[in-house]
Amino acid sequence: MLDIPQLCTLIAGFALLAADLLVWHLTPAVRILRRTLVRITLLLLFSWLIIAAGVSPLQPSPWPDDVALNMLSTVLAVLWWFFAARTLTVVLSAMFFNRGEHAARLFQDILGAGIFLVAIVAAAGYVMQLPVKGLLATSGGMAIVAGLALRSTLSDLFSGIVLNTTKPYQVDDYVQIDSIEGKVVDIDWRATHLITSHGSMAVIPNSIVANAKVLNFSRPVDIHGVSITLQVSAHVRPGRVIEALERACQGTRQLLASHPAKASVKSSGAEFIEYEARGFIASLSQRTEVCNHLFDLAHRHLEAAGIQLGSSAGGAGAQGSETQRWNRQRWLLEDGKIFRSLSTIQRDQLAQDMRVMECPAGHVVLELAEVSDFLMVISTGVVSASIHDGERLIEAARMGPGEVLGEEGVLTEGRSRAQFRCLTGCVLLRIDKATLRGYLEQGDEFKAALNKLQVFRQGVRQSLLLQKPVEIKKGGFLRWLKSA
Repeated sequence: MLDIPQLCTLIAGFALLAADLLVWHLTPAVRILRRTLVRITLLLLFSWLIIAAGVSPLQPSPWPDDVALNMLSTVLAVLWWFFAARTLTVVLSAMFFNRGEHAARLFQDILGAGIFLVAIVAAAGYVMQLPVKGLLATSGGMAIVAGLALRSTLSDLFSGIVLNTTKPYQVDDYVQIDSIEGKVVDIDWRATHLITSHGSMAVIPNSIVANAKVLNFSRPVDIHGVSITLQVSAHVRPGRVIEALERACQGTRQLLASHPAKASVKSSGAEFIEYEARGFIASLSQRTEVCNHLFDLAHRHLEAAGIQLGSSAGGAGAQGSETQRWNRQRWLLEDGKIFRSLSTIQRDQLAQDMRVMECPAGHVVLELAEVSDFLMVISTGVVSASIHDGERLIEAARMGPGEVLGEEGVLTEGRSRAQFRCLTGCVLLRIDKATLRGYLEQGDEFKAALNKLQVFRQGVRQSLLLQKPVEIKKGGFLRWLKSA
């Protein structure tokens, strides 16, 4: 006979389960402690409710003759095991795991799967009185068959566990897995997801990653290697090439001084020798910019040393009878941006008016606040430009072959706003002020180019000074902290 009070109590148990789901989804995920306490409270209340109604999760239904009550009580007892399994998973996750980490997510899911498996077996044995031993034996046989059929997937799963445990890389790291290079955006049970430099998604199974060579460019976080490779004719003596490449490395301010850059022979052949210039930077975001700058500087310093890339000889190569007769001065005027407004005849004449000046390393070419009587073009070597920030000299830039200095004195009789000092042995080509005055009067474009260069360098100087941190005068509470 249908027992109305007991039926109502059992229905109230279903309502309590619905309330648990509603509260769980409405409570913000960031309030982990609150969600966990609410779930524990609802489990205890649910347990008290079904026990008060005469239902035990450790026994079958007490109403085998009443179909409605038997069905409701059996379902509630089974649901109690699932409710308890879910609550235990939540409690353990809140105590030991951080859901935001991919490794924690993986282990939390594995732990939850194990707890729910135990809950299913317990519900089948205690509530439904099924033969657990036979069920486990059947499940074991099915697990063997499924394991053979899904061995590739299981290999990815266990490889994912190993990767999340050893952590060779994490999300947002920039890595290379075999020949695939990109940024890690996700690590799940089956695969690692990369965004490549082409903007495409690469999905690599974890079993392949576990057996592959992995390069993590994001670790350590404060030092990252960069390198460029170049091929030069085997007829050129390697010492000349290495010296030019080392000067190119010295001309790059982004390379860390704590880990000196080096140039070396990488491989050699009958026609060409491959060289590598390698250094270190502080941020991986600078990698492309620094590599491009290194390539440009390497080309300029090799050219300054009389070495041309892609040629079977060390000279300038066949570029026409007229250009073959050009000397170093004429080539610099041809490549320099500020001299492009001059005609070919004017550049030929100006090259003859240049005077060679050799300076050793450490020599100050132009002092701060000095009025220069010459416009100087760097032929070979590296020159450091330093500005004064009110307390000391700070390096603002490094200059290489083809760049000019002393434009303030030539244009407006102005004082130099920086100190220019040779970092390496340098050869400079100077043009005196009287000679330049005639070229400045003949064309406004040449003067405009020098003015543009002067304005650009003033902007760089101001931006560096604005980046200087403001010193905080220690007083009051700060002074007390310092003396405490």
